[in-house]
Amino acid sequence: MGNLTKILKKSLSEYQFFLSNPRDMRVLLITNMIYAFVLPVVDIFVSAYIMRFTNNDFTLVAYYQLAIYTGIPITFLLNGFLLNKFKITNLYSFGMLLSGLSMLFMMTLDNLDFVGVVLAGFIMGASFGFFWANRDFLALDTTNDKNRNYYYGLETFFFTITSIIIPLLVGWFIISSKTMGWFGENRAYQLITLGVFILTIISSIAIHKEKFRNPKQKKFIHFRFDKLWHKMQLLAVLKGLAQGYLVTAPAILIMYLIGDEGSLGTIQAISGLVTAVVLYLLGRFSKPQHRIYIFTVGLILFVAGTLANAIMFSATGVIVFVLAMVLFRPLHDIAYFPIQMRVIDVLSKKENRNEFAYIFNHEFGLFVGRVFGLVLFLLLTHYVSGVFALKYSLLIIAVLQLISIPVAKLIIKHTSKEELNKNDSEIKLEHASRELIGEEAV
Repeated sequence: MGNLTKILKKSLSEYQFFLSNPRDMRVLLITNMIYAFVLPVVDIFVSAYIMRFTNNDFTLVAYYQLAIYTGIPITFLLNGFLLNKFKITNLYSFGMLLSGLSMLFMMTLDNLDFVGVVLAGFIMGASFGFFWANRDFLALDTTNDKNRNYYYGLETFFFTITSIIIPLLVGWFIISSKTMGWFGENRAYQLITLGVFILTIISSIAIHKEKFRNPKQKKFIHFRFDKLWHKMQLLAVLKGLAQGYLVTAPAILIMYLIGDEGSLGTIQAISGLVTAVVLYLLGRFSKPQHRIYIFTVGLILFVAGTLANAIMFSATGVIVFVLAMVLFRPLHDIAYFPIQMRVIDVLSKKENRNEFAYIFNHEFGLFVGRVFGLVLFLLLTHYVSGVFALKYSLLIIAVLQLISIPVAKLIIKHTSKEELNKNDSEIKLEHASRELIGEEAV
């Protein structure tokens, strides 16, 4: 009874700490927490769907992902112009809803051919473009450097929890629909798509519970940037290299070496709960100066996981890799995003530019990395072999990721010397004034 009381008191204390943060930040977090239930389905089971209904053609999964990564920067560009006419919350909501439309389009195709898969991928890329372009600006605008570790720690905590729960439930649902004779696998995927639609509607409603401002300046396309931004773009390219694989690789490896969607959920659940707790604690108690250590540990785990996959290339190797990935992705993100936001804080004031200009430009750094990574995979598949690509392309990408460590150190060193024009009290005052005069409305 005493332990239960302590847990309840601690939980209440953490909830009170959450309430102590600005309202707009809390609303954004709640919206993203709801949408977190959608992302594992989009990330993993769409790729598994393509594998299952194309006789394990993992090159089609790569082309699907390439179409997604082509759609994202194009939509970032379109979003920049639309922000001059529409509320940011409307564009953000549209992006979430579009992810369900992409899945619906794919599920209604009679045959999964190259054209259909690429078109579905492009639509999904457009959904991600609207979601991430506006989500990044809102995260930047509603946080400051001191509370960003907490913001991204809490957000990543929920993303990690849902990446465990949803694959387990969805994997069980797909397998049970067949083994227990409920209905076919295709119908199971269609019902999952319906669930995605419902969640995107709920998250769209949630984001409209608060007024958020659009970027102040209309111009967002620039071609010359400070040297600090060039370092940040190199970091973005390296991050993009890993992103191109981490969305598709687990599904491809598991379907290829193990064979069913149920394994997707079981494998990721092994270490995910512990990871989620660690992430929350890191976000809650770590300081800006700890980011480089979190960043480094994540990258080392990634290399270790890909090395195990290359050496063993078996069900055991896949398990080790996925466990390492479950740890790497959130550790990397909880450090990377605050570093990126801090650079934008500094340079938007130094160069007197729209913050969205940096968010937009950053996406092209990610795009270059994603395309390079996926093209490497396709070239190795076509000119060497599919097995060779699955074994060694991940390892090559992971080793290249280690370059990120010295680059991140240079960026942190540079930004730590910069003085922001607005201190924390001014930021709080601006948040309060927005609520009073409705400055956020377009």
